[in-house]
Amino acid sequence: MADAAANAAGMQVLNGVKASGDLGKQPKVELTTPIDVKPNSYAILQNGNGAKIPENSRVCANGIVYNAKNGKELMSTWKQGKPDCSIVVKKGVTNKSYYTLLRGRKINSTIAFGVPANPQTKQDAYVMVLTLVSSMKTLDRATGSKVTDIPENLPKVTLSKSGEPSLDKNNYVPDGKLVAQTLIEGTGKEVTKESTVTAHYTGWTTDKDGKLHQFDSSWKRGTPADFSLAGQVIPGWTKGLAGKKVGSQVLLVIPPEDGYGKEDKKDAQGNVTIPANSTLYFVVDILYAS
Repeated sequence: MADAAANAAGMQVLNGVKASGDLGKQPKVELTTPIDVKPNSYAILQNGNGAKIPENSRVCANGIVYNAKNGKELMSTWKQGKPDCSIVVKKGVTNKSYYTLLRGRKINSTIAFGVPANPQTKQDAYVMVLTLVSSMKTLDRATGSKVTDIPENLPKVTLSKSGEPSLDKNNYVPDGKLVAQTLIEGTGKEVTKESTVTAHYTGWTTDKDGKLHQFDSSWKRGTPADFSLAGQVIPGWTKGLAGKKVGSQVLLVIPPEDGYGKEDKKDAQGNVTIPANSTLYFVVDILYAS
């Protein structure tokens, strides 16, 4: 089936794919191979019976990937037992074509997307058959109850109207211990050491005079970042965010041993962005965890 809005956005109908079965369950997929996969190609295989996907939401989908030439199954989240919840439906963030196709689509719909062959990587064309199983409103910033019993000696955080933090060191003297102080208490899912989190954050270190220097900020880039706490971040993030809840804002003070240690951290041009043995300061808004 075609979708008028998707066609108007420049997408092309993908032929040779059919799906049947109970809505929201793993579909029976029939492929007529080889499938001619064009850029931005799609097919609506089953119209769902659930709620419509709203603007600014995160969608979880179970999917099966097939080789478009021979129909061989390459991957299935149905078999893995865990849907992919990385799809964000937000204007200006999501690819325009996919945004047009997904926004307003009903949960339990099944859609096929075609991905053309890549001669450079010698990757064959493939077809993804996604069943949209749930959606949730995404957070733009921490939301919850403000924590009132914050130690007076900690650095002070103030927020702009958009939620972007600024930090006053407040004459704080680090003692070499990790600080993970909740500033806003969220009510969402609890983060674990194995979680992948979506977060807005700003990071500071201190210069030779002891003044705070901002070295990184997702707020400045205009979009949150995704991190796996299982090895993709410094230990202070994993230790400090595990046990916190989605929706929370957390002040992290990370000693060198839980940060970048005795080595200078440099950018792509070789400039030192974080000197060796630096204590790091972060304000982190936990927007999602899987």
